[in-house]
Formats: sequence, C-alpha cells, structure tokens
Amino acid sequence: MKFKNFFTNLILASTALVLSACASMGDGTVAEKRQAILDMQQNALTRLYSEKPDTRGQIRDAAGYAVFTNANINVIFFAAGTGYGVVNNNVTGAKTYMNMAEGGVGLGLGAKDYRIVMVFHTQDAMRYFIENGWTVGGNADVAAKAGNKGASAEGEGYVGDITVYTMTESGLALQATVKGTKFWKDKNLN
Repeated sequence: MKFKNFFTNLILASTALVLSACASMGDGTVAEKRQAILDMQQNALTRLYSEKPDTRGQIRDAAGYAVFTNANINVIFFAAGTGYGVVNNNVTGAKTYMNMAEGGVGLGLGAKDYRIVMVFHTQDAMRYFIENGWTVGGNADVAAKAGNKGASAEGEGYVGDITVYTMTESGLALQATVKGTKFWKDKNLN
C-alpha cells in the first residue's frame, strides 16, 4: 500500500512539474517571453561556465549554441518531456526561439527539471538543427536535487557536430532511456 501511495504521489508531482514547465512562459508579451528565455539562458551558461570553465571558449569559438529548459517525467517504461529555448548564431548574431518535446522508452521512475546547452561546431549542423529539429540519443541519469541541495549525474550521447551538456536543476529520477526529441521554431517569438 505504501508503494502505491508513493507511486501515485510521484505521478502527481511529475505531472505538476511538466505542467509548470509548460506554463512558465506565461501570458506576457512577446518581448517579455523572449527576455525570460534569455534570462534562463544566462543562468544556465553561468552555471555551465562555473562547473566546466573550458566551455566558455568552446561556445565563444563555435558556429553557434542553443540553451533549452526542459521538464521530463519517466514512469516505468515511458518518458516524456517538454521545454523551450533559443539558438544563437555566433556568426550573424541571429536568435531563433524554439520549443521542444521528447518521448522515449526505457526503464525509470521520476521527474526532473533540467537545462540543455548545445554547442554547434559548424554552421551546417546549426542550420540542420533549426530547420529539421530532430535528435535521437541515449540518456542515463540519476537525480535527487532541489535548488542547491542534492546531487545529479547525467550522461547523453549525440551524433554529429554538436556537443551537448545537461544540468539538472531539480527533481528525483533514476532512468535509462532511448529517446527522440523534436525541436521546432516558435512561430510567436520569431
């Protein structure tokens, strides 16, 4: 009976996490939504640079980079997530605001809020990502984190001229999945 209550509470908490992440853009103006994304991006980059100082030069010298926020849930054999972010072209200075959704299969249980930083080493890789937006990868991670308390360990693998970093903000999850992620341009913010 205790497991059933735990499981029910986990599903409710996971659903609330995903819904809050989806709704976090709110009802603001286009300018306010863009600024919220840029603020999220700055916070994620500050954390990345502090944890991995060599990434500052890698991002500066790359063709471009993207930063996304994502809320993900995993219930036994299925995983799903949703989020949003921005692709920055270092050559032209252009910004492309995008949304994302992911689904996967594997083993796991939990929910987490995390940031993804993608470094595009070529213009072609960045252009393909913006125009097509599909990635497929394997994901294995453990997270037990709330704010600055707790810990997490992530690992992701992607193919091509893109380096991907993930950082858990909060959540409780133990999962190993194969997932597909679709990224697409946000028609309202571009």
